[in-house]
This record gives sequence, C-alpha cells and structure tokens, in this order.
Amino acid sequence: MSAFLLIHGAWHGGWCWHKAVARLRAAGHCAAAPDLPSLGRDRTPIENVTLGSWTDSVCAQLDAHAEPAVLVGHSRAGAVISAAAEARPEKVRLLVYLAAYLLDDGESVSQRALQDTHSLVVPNMVSSADRKSCTLRESAVREALYGQCADEDVILAQSLLAPEAVAPLTTPLHTTAANFGRVPRVYIECRRDRAVSLDEQRRMHAAIACRQILSLDTDHSPFFSAPDALVAHLVSVAA
Repeated sequence: MSAFLLIHGAWHGGWCWHKAVARLRAAGHCAAAPDLPSLGRDRTPIENVTLGSWTDSVCAQLDAHAEPAVLVGHSRAGAVISAAAEARPEKVRLLVYLAAYLLDDGESVSQRALQDTHSLVVPNMVSSADRKSCTLRESAVREALYGQCADEDVILAQSLLAPEAVAPLTTPLHTTAANFGRVPRVYIECRRDRAVSLDEQRRMHAAIACRQILSLDTDHSPFFSAPDALVAHLVSVAA
C-alpha cells in the first residue's frame, strides 16, 4: 500500500480531494489532503504567503510520514510539489502532476499561464485592490474549472473557493538535477481542460520528461467529475 499526499490548486483547499481521499483509503492506502497556508481552513494572512511557505507546509507533511509519499499536485500545485521534491527528494517516491504546472528551473506559474492563450483563467482573474491576491470571476468559474461536474459539486466548490495569494504565482521555481531531477514524474492530462489547456499541458510534459503520461477525458477537476478514474490512475502509477 502507498502513502498519498494530495496538494490542491488555486483558490481550493484540501476539501476538493474528499472523494479521492475516501476512495484511496477504502482501497487500503494512506491518503491526506492538507490545506496550504491561507486556503481552505488555514487562516494564515495572505500577505504572509510565499512559495516558500507553501513548500515548507508540504515538507512538514512529508516529514510526518515514515515512508516516502506519492506527492500529487493539481494545477498550480505543480510548482509546489516540484519545490517540495527539490527540498525533500528522499521523502518523495513519485511526483504526479494532474493538469498541473510542470515548470523548468527559473519559470513561474504566472509566466506559463500568460502563454496559455486557450485558458479561461487568466482573462477572468480579478486582482484585489492591493494586488496581493486574486479571485476568479464568478461567471467564469463553472466553464473554466468544472465543465463536467455535477451541479451539487459546483455549488459546494463555489461556496468554499478563497482568494489566492499572488506572490507564489509570480515567484520563479528553482530546481536542480541532483534533487528534483532524481524523483520520478508522471503526468495526468485532462483533455477537456479550460483552465490549463491540453496544448499547454503537453508543451510542459514534452519539455520535462516524465516516466509516464496518462489521460483523463475530463475537465480541470476530475476529483469531482471522474473520481473513480482519477483514483484508478493514481493507484496504477503508484504500484
């Protein structure tokens, strides 16, 4: 059995993984989905949030596990799991990028996102007055993030989405071949994604080699729209 640590994407919290966590645990695996600082139930002030603080929070979770974990990152959490693997390569058995930002050394999430002309996220982002956080325009949430999700999941998600700190999005990721480069990687594409377009996903995993590429015929949020298929992929790659 494997230990899974599931890291959420922008505006979300650990709550978005509840279907996946339940299925993984039912199959006998250890699974946890923590909130990153300032998101979900975490009350860290947004002005204190950095890519480093997100990375530290994931590393603390990794350190709490006796065995190396399968570290899964959704969307912008791709940058977070890469940073955690750079800091704790010995604690990560496998990196799984779920429609996620798989960045090269020196790249930032915002840099890649701005190049994705097919994404519905960037043109619908709304900055706070102090420009320290951003939200997604409510009228675009469903189409951008939850195109194939059930109404009840969308309503729940919309009630729980929280402002996202901007600082981590604009911070360049720093990785090395000696640390990040030694951890195996798997990429799971979401073929109907309107947040991180399929073209952009494929550009990223073509540039940074992955051990395996898998696909889901889903929107950006398969943890809601296709949890059984998603968990089947996670269990398969961890085997």
